[in-house]
Amino acid sequence: MSGAAGTAPPAGLAPLLPGFALAAAVAAGAFALRQIPVFAAVSPLMLAILLGMAVRNLVGTPAAAHAGLAACLRRPLRAGIVLLGLQLTLAQVLEVGGAGLLILIACTAGTFFFTVAAGRALGVDPKLAQLVGVGTAICGASAIIAANTVVRDRDGGVPYALAVVTLYGTVAMLAYPVLMHAVGLTPHAYGLWVGASVHEVAQVVAAGFAGGDDAGGFATISKLTRVLLLAPMILLLGWWAVRTARDRGENAARPPTPWFVFGFLGMVAVASTGIVPQAAMPPVVLLTQALLAVALAAVGLETDFRRIAARGWRALLLGGLATAFIAGTSLALVLWLENAP
Repeated sequence: MSGAAGTAPPAGLAPLLPGFALAAAVAAGAFALRQIPVFAAVSPLMLAILLGMAVRNLVGTPAAAHAGLAACLRRPLRAGIVLLGLQLTLAQVLEVGGAGLLILIACTAGTFFFTVAAGRALGVDPKLAQLVGVGTAICGASAIIAANTVVRDRDGGVPYALAVVTLYGTVAMLAYPVLMHAVGLTPHAYGLWVGASVHEVAQVVAAGFAGGDDAGGFATISKLTRVLLLAPMILLLGWWAVRTARDRGENAARPPTPWFVFGFLGMVAVASTGIVPQAAMPPVVLLTQALLAVALAAVGLETDFRRIAARGWRALLLGGLATAFIAGTSLALVLWLENAP
């Protein structure tokens, strides 16, 4: 009797197990799909949310899983964001250079505020506009689900933002290699342009290396430096949420403190010391992807296409405008930098 009790899950954990197990199974399925050549180039994060959506809308999500799926958007997500910091060092940031870093900051901030303003003009829900803005400005899926810890959109905005940002990021991934030759960019300039404006890390790698090894390497470094801007962006969104509530005359608590952001910065500091052996990085990258895939699988499993359809065409247009803005602005700045005396 006591032995059975000793092996039972804690009372607070038991209700979460069905949801955790379902999200983990979907995430595992995403990694398995990548072994098929036609899916090999697709991010496991994208496959995880697509599989989750398929299960939810074709089969249905058991009611017993909802509590665990909600929990998957907390601990696994935050742990994955923290580990993401180990993939970036301050030396890589310095390699981008002062001018390159200013371009990344200007494009990220400009795109976010442009998207919020354009969303207001189009009549898009402000929280959804913020999620589309963060996903376009920084790093796609990871940024959207991290930002929602403070934006707190509970009306289906996360999957809609993911779908919109993924769509336009894929378009950019395919278009940029063609535009590289049309515009006449050097590999270094092309890499900076890709890293400063394409949405997902996987999309940046694909588009960057299509321009050659030098372009691909610099695109990846530029993109990871841009990911570093996720930390101040999440803090800004927390402050913004409180200010908006106060402007509406609502009771506003203090901004939520996203402690995982400081964990992310701490991991960047650890990686910068060089104490993490290179041999440890492949398992770290795999674990990071697995944790984020579980979180995105949970998003997919809670995504009802009927609720997404109710959002209409405005957010889709907003994603296109945001993508055009960051692509055009970053290209103009990169060309200016390349031609500067």
